[in-house]
This record gives sequence, C-alpha cells and structure tokens, in this order.
Amino acid sequence: MGKVWLVGAGPGAPDLLTVRAARLLEAADIVFHDALVHPGTLALAKRARFVDVGKRFGKVSTEQLFINRAIVEAAKTHATVVRLKGGDPMVFGRAQEEIDALEAAGVDYEVVPGITAALAASASLGASLTRRGIARTLAFLTPRVGRDEQASEWLPAALGADSIALYMAAGASQSIARDLIAGGKDADTPAVLVESVSLPTEARRFTTLAALAAEALPKAAGPVVMLVGEVFRDRGAAQEVLDHENVMRQFAAERCQAG
Repeated sequence: MGKVWLVGAGPGAPDLLTVRAARLLEAADIVFHDALVHPGTLALAKRARFVDVGKRFGKVSTEQLFINRAIVEAAKTHATVVRLKGGDPMVFGRAQEEIDALEAAGVDYEVVPGITAALAASASLGASLTRRGIARTLAFLTPRVGRDEQASEWLPAALGADSIALYMAAGASQSIARDLIAGGKDADTPAVLVESVSLPTEARRFTTLAALAAEALPKAAGPVVMLVGEVFRDRGAAQEVLDHENVMRQFAAERCQAG
C-alpha cells in the first residue's frame, strides 16, 4: 500500500509552492490535480501520470465520490500518490472528505499546506488582513453551497468580522453586497476583488459594497477572491489616484499626437 499526499498547489504561481510540495511532485507516480493548477506546477512531476479531477462552476466537474475512490485505488498500485489541490487543501478544498475515505480504507496519508488565495491577495495588494486598531478579526467564508446541501449561514460570521475573505463569491457579489449592507455593514465599506492572484494575468477591482450592490460584475476569466474591510481603504484611494494619473497621461499623449 502506497501513501497519499494531499498537497496545496498555492494560488497559482509555481514558485509559491512549498519546498516539500515541489519534492513530492518530483517523486510522484501519479498526480490527481484540480482544473486550475498551473501547467508549470504540473511540469515538476516529470515521471508521473496525470489525472484531471477538476471542478469548475457551470462546467463538467468530477464527482467527489469518484475522486475519493480513485485516490484509494491508486494507493494500492503506486508508492507515491499526490492529490494536488489549488490553494490550501484544508480551506474550501473538500480535503476532509478525502481524508475520511483514506482513513476508512486504511491508507496512509499526509497533508502538505499551501498558500490560500486570500493570503496571496493580501500580500499582492500590500494590505494586511489584520491591522492594529482597525481589524482584529478575520473571517474566511464562502456563500457557495453544493447540490443537496443546506443554505450557507455565512452572513452572521461576515457581519461579526472586521475583515472578510469570500471564496467562490464573485458571481454573487451583487447579492452578497446587498446582504452585508442590509445586515448592518456600512455601504461605504471598501471591497476589492482579485482575479488570478499571483499570476501575470492578475487583475484587481477596488470598489465599495454600495457600488457592488448597484451593479452585477461581468464574469471573470480566472478564479476570484473577494476581500471586504476597512484595511483596504488606503489601497483603494491610492488606486484611484493612479488611475486618474494614467488617464491624464493618456489624454496628454493623445493631444500631443494630434498636434
């Protein structure tokens, strides 16, 4: 019987992997990977067989029960089985279901942490999720619920936190903002949505709950983490200044070209 490693692939950039994760990929016989794992990360597993078991909202996804069975069966014929999950396996990664299946089958396993998207976004923005005198509490939440699951009671936790990190929430950002405002959050509370964090295609949208509540956002091409809280006010103001300066430079360049 081999061993299964539940490995965090981090937010996207291959060089944000832990050293242990990289070594395990190099040694892996078989890798079961999520849909959004970067090709550069998969390239580290030079001798492994790959099995795509990704889940994407609104697209064909691999059933969790199939994944549970597959990693158990793989451990019977492979010494090193890597289950590669985006971000951190233990944060909205359904790792517990896989752990339960491995324990029930008597398969040895170990979890290797990864950098979760909210922490990567905080680092990229240069805005701490906690700050003395402003934010002493932090909530990691998702409003998403699976098929045949009860509705998520995420709102009370969000209202009780100074900073909020919402996963798998961009498509429902308008209703989320409305619920937060109705629950008592100031409509002027800053929010920022970071898409494809840590990758060259990373994009940021600084806004407020009021603006989010007023208009639905276009569908994002990559994964998005939504951050809400006063700790992002300074970064949002700085971005407004930068955007204004860029517009003025563009205007000046166009006038110069016009003669």
